[in-house]
Amino acid sequence: MSFSTLGLAPALLRAVSAQGYTEPTPVQREAIPFVLAGRDLLAGAQTGTGKTAAFVLPMLQLLTTSQPRDGARPRIRALILAPTRELAMQVEESVRVYGANSRRSTAIYGGVGFPGQLQALRRGPEIVVATPGRLLDHARQGTIDLGAVEILVLDEADRMLDMGFIRDIRAILALLPKRRQNLLFSATFSNEIRRLAEGLLDRPASVQVTPRNTPTDLVRQLVHPVDRARKRELLSHLVRTHAVDQALVFTRTKHGADRLAQQLLQDGIATAAIHGNRSQPQRVRALNDFKAGRVTLLIATEVAARGLDIEQLPHVVNYELPMVPSDYLHRIGRTGRAGVEGDAISLVCVDEAPMLREIERLLGQAIPSEIVPGFAPDPSIRPEPIRLRSVGGGGRPQAPQGPRRDRPLPSASSWRPRPSRHPHARQPGVGIGNRGTWMSLPGERSRR
Repeated sequence: MSFSTLGLAPALLRAVSAQGYTEPTPVQREAIPFVLAGRDLLAGAQTGTGKTAAFVLPMLQLLTTSQPRDGARPRIRALILAPTRELAMQVEESVRVYGANSRRSTAIYGGVGFPGQLQALRRGPEIVVATPGRLLDHARQGTIDLGAVEILVLDEADRMLDMGFIRDIRAILALLPKRRQNLLFSATFSNEIRRLAEGLLDRPASVQVTPRNTPTDLVRQLVHPVDRARKRELLSHLVRTHAVDQALVFTRTKHGADRLAQQLLQDGIATAAIHGNRSQPQRVRALNDFKAGRVTLLIATEVAARGLDIEQLPHVVNYELPMVPSDYLHRIGRTGRAGVEGDAISLVCVDEAPMLREIERLLGQAIPSEIVPGFAPDPSIRPEPIRLRSVGGGGRPQAPQGPRRDRPLPSASSWRPRPSRHPHARQPGVGIGNRGTWMSLPGERSRR
């Protein structure tokens, strides 16, 4: 199937072709006709599936073919809500690229001053891409008018709810016209997401391009069991033996990310860290160095799991498993994007065995496991409660946040790795994926 069969206008087809794409991805193939028909839409799509173009392309066409409701005076006709400033910037860039600047757009997000955004709003954009907190700040100061919005998009709605934006979203909905088209995109569907969809969407079409709570087929997953004290040694070994080339490496804490980066630098591996305590120039520099190949390992905390988009990232390494099983999907979704295969490797110690079981329960399948020669876990080591402690010590432990207390921790001797069984990835297709390099560092509950 080609894009020409989806009902897109010639100008949009030329814009798509100019970006080098020939065939729509599954989410684009299924969603675009529904959006063009004016339907509300509930779409289950992970990052890297081309979901941005799935709503940007038909939205641009609808705005071109319809007239503003209140005459010629410029008004905001489409509003796209995103969880982080980096994702907002990425989506707004897609609007400009595919719209060939024919529809004026701007991005509104926190972390920068109001004057520049106020000037952009005064120029009368038809499309605004915004993070919820900063958008509400503008609304409360009377610098933005949402009374003419015809199309509302909630992008990565599950992440916005995870970040605590549900009240902000409901406050924004109260500012919009009751008659509008609503599009909701989410990688996962919690009960809270479903309640939001029920109150927001009117007889929606439904698109589910991947089975619920499963990673993309292009990601090969593997677990390496290892003692907690030898994780850094194993990671260095994997790099030196070229089992891991460039990789995005996830830790649970900011201090842990910094400490791991310092240890790997001492091992002679080019490493940088990004997290909420790093300044924007530091994060941009680290990411640019990683993209240019000057950095081999980029160490990141959980806050980078969603908006970070690195083209053709070969490896993701879970140095520490996430506390929330669904975050595992968000992490490994950084690789295996836009038709390019990738590998997700998890270094799992006995403390994390219950967390691994929860992740496998979410996936509905076991993750292949393989012991690296020379790094077999010591069966005499007993599990310890997972705390948000620093990597390698040196930091004050936080309150215990590990496995539930109503479930006994297993002994090390009871945890045995499964035989290695590397899954086969599907052949990559050709389609629009997320391009460019962006990062998501929302911090705690700051205004975005």
